[in-house]
Amino acid sequence: DLAVATAFITPALRKICLPFVPATTAQLQNVLKMLQGRSGSLVDIGSGDGRVVIAAAKQGFQAVGYELNPWLVWYSRYRAWREGVHQETTFHMSDLWKVTFSQYMNVVIFGVPQMMPELERKLQMELQDNARVIACRFPFPHWVPDHTTGEGVDTVWMYESYTFRKRFINTVSEVRDRTST
Repeated sequence: DLAVATAFITPALRKICLPFVPATTAQLQNVLKMLQGRSGSLVDIGSGDGRVVIAAAKQGFQAVGYELNPWLVWYSRYRAWREGVHQETTFHMSDLWKVTFSQYMNVVIFGVPQMMPELERKLQMELQDNARVIACRFPFPHWVPDHTTGEGVDTVWMYESYTFRKRFINTVSEVRDRTST
């Protein structure tokens, strides 16, 4: 039993340690609330046991999860099969820093504060203008959320890519204007 538990709890060695902490029921409901009216592709970065991917697939999304822990990837695939959504889900064992997210219209991340600045830059460069990013547990450091729901650990921040891109372009323009005068 200890060997099985260790495989699920011990994170893989990586630049920033992301331990597996399952989403609460309230967090999952808040994520789904932020996805209302949306469709298309969805990616859960650090998908853990697959619960976000599986819930999104049940809502009609073609959902993909990226996870470093091979045991969690296999468990997620099993859960998707057991819950009847294995055709609508895909789980990859991969490092998020080696994946391009440009093809996804909906991005979900349960991150840690240490990774959010670098991930913010990565997503800002890669995502299309109509993408939506949902951050759970910790917000992005520089983006201003378009909407927030939940309280405490169950708080979810939603960001529209056209909003954070517009703010970024305005900031760059302001800096350029100040330095050229």
